[in-house]
Amino acid sequence: MIYTVTFNPSLDYVVQVKDFKDDAVNRTLSEHVFAGGKGNNVAVVLSNLGMQSRALGFRAGFTGIAMEQMLREYGCETDFIALDEGMTRINVKVNAHQEAGNREFEINGQGPKIAQDKIGKLFAQLDTLGNEDVLVLSGSIPNTLPDDMYEQIMKRLDGKGVRIAVDATQDLLLRVLKYHPFFIKPNNHELGEMFGVNLESDAQIVTYAKKLQEMGAENVLVSMAGDGAILVDEQGGVRKILPPKGSVVNSVGAGDSMVAGFLAGYLTSGSYEKALLLGTAAGSATAFTSWLAGRAQIDEMLKELGVQEQGMG
Repeated sequence: MIYTVTFNPSLDYVVQVKDFKDDAVNRTLSEHVFAGGKGNNVAVVLSNLGMQSRALGFRAGFTGIAMEQMLREYGCETDFIALDEGMTRINVKVNAHQEAGNREFEINGQGPKIAQDKIGKLFAQLDTLGNEDVLVLSGSIPNTLPDDMYEQIMKRLDGKGVRIAVDATQDLLLRVLKYHPFFIKPNNHELGEMFGVNLESDAQIVTYAKKLQEMGAENVLVSMAGDGAILVDEQGGVRKILPPKGSVVNSVGAGDSMVAGFLAGYLTSGSYEKALLLGTAAGSATAFTSWLAGRAQIDEMLKELGVQEQGMG
């Protein structure tokens, strides 16, 4: 089973407007409400790809109930821990269509406080994971939780055969490498920041991705936005893939979709080549749509990508 953890999930209120103006009333062209949070995004795209997963985390209030119900409607199993106070946050995402180019704005809520006994319940859930299970840890850790939560979780699961994917920012990622995550996905800018260098070539990216492997990561996928992605896998393979052509209309969830596609591709085929293809297709399909991509959109991207994957020796 694949498990995702979202410490601070949300309801995402996504609106599109035309010619956004400051200090004025702006009318929406469209509006939608989605179950949000990086782990939840991964779970939804996995479901869209026909993969069963169970979404874990914390929920609070009526917004939390609505968030969990939405995930179930998307086909995800859920087992969120109910908090006694507060409410699951609401995030506002604005996609503005301008003549000079699209603009995006985000206002993200803080989220509820998480009591120590609720953290213990999450640990109890995770303690049941075992050999061949997959755990996805993604996103930031809210200030209501210890900042070493990822480390605590991975230490508890160390040696149990659980494959752990981590998609987190610089410090969170570096601190968990000692527990040998199965898969990590920094972008090229984050990779450079980790080592205090400005990465200007594919060769440099490969060099520093391999350093992350030396520090403990098994597979390192470096996303590079319009320049594609580079995968350095545990078998010594290095591959670059170019992105399909399209207009980016939504950056929210694209990285999460890439994580979901990579895991789905690998778990169904055992091939890192297919994992890279499906991960890139899923990430690109989401970037080219107003929200998380469905199976049909991802399949369209796969048709383009089939001839673009490049081996790098």
